[in-house]
Amino acid sequence: MAKQQPRGLGKGLGALLGGEDLTEIRKPVGYINKEVVSPEGKPQDTSDVLRIPVDLIEPNPYQPRMNFDTEALEELALSIRTLGLIQPITVRRKGDKYQIISGERRYRASLLAGMDMIPAYIRDASEQGMLEMAIVENIQRENLDPIEVALSYQRLMEECNLTQEQMAERVSKKRASVANQLRLLKLPAKVQHDLKVGLVSVGHAKVLLGIEDPAVQEALCDLIVKNGLSVRQLEDKVKSLEKGDKPAGPEEPQELPDMYYRLLENVARYFGENISLKRNRDGKGSLTIKFDSDSQMEQFLQALDQR
Repeated sequence: MAKQQPRGLGKGLGALLGGEDLTEIRKPVGYINKEVVSPEGKPQDTSDVLRIPVDLIEPNPYQPRMNFDTEALEELALSIRTLGLIQPITVRRKGDKYQIISGERRYRASLLAGMDMIPAYIRDASEQGMLEMAIVENIQRENLDPIEVALSYQRLMEECNLTQEQMAERVSKKRASVANQLRLLKLPAKVQHDLKVGLVSVGHAKVLLGIEDPAVQEALCDLIVKNGLSVRQLEDKVKSLEKGDKPAGPEEPQELPDMYYRLLENVARYFGENISLKRNRDGKGSLTIKFDSDSQMEQFLQALDQR
């Protein structure tokens, strides 16, 4: 798979970074004292992230994806070695083993990275009501970092089959607040790591989310960590980039009217994350959809015809 050449970072940004190695600052994310079984021999709370030995995890035989890009797996493995596994996999108990429900790509990359324990959620499909309550309770804890909250939102939606609106009701939040929290999971792994461990703030993340190029997002994240930039200073750095290389929308994203979140949620059912919406303050904008095949578009059109 051919690699895309990174876009220019703008005037002066590369010099400001100076090629400094931030490995000593960025320690891999760890999940402490959360083994799959407690020291007393009792199962842990499955609403938490638990560490499971790799030899107890087995792939799902019904995994729809048959081919995994080797180069992409190696890149993810390198990220895991450096930052840890940011997003845990989800498994279910099967006898003495744990079978993967979602996250097989992360599992394979973790094996390549040489991990002997993998962070995971344990799903008990027969107790969905209890699972939902446990996740909601987990979200309401005060000591969760922003990525943990976003992952809990995502898990509640996926495992309990909830829409964003239903989930917002469960956690007593506005839909826009939930949607903005979920957007944090679109950031590169490096930025998610730094947000998780407190090297950058949610305010910084909002500015970085206004930038389209992941390479620029990561470079600016390095700059925040290196120089301790405030959110305002980060905005100034973004604005100082040359116009030709300047990432789109450096200002903090405006909150969209509720109907746009409903639109994105409905379209995402057919196209996943391959959609983007831009809207200015006058209400003008564009909706871009990237599709993988004619059949994917045909399914979408059939759904429209049935309405």
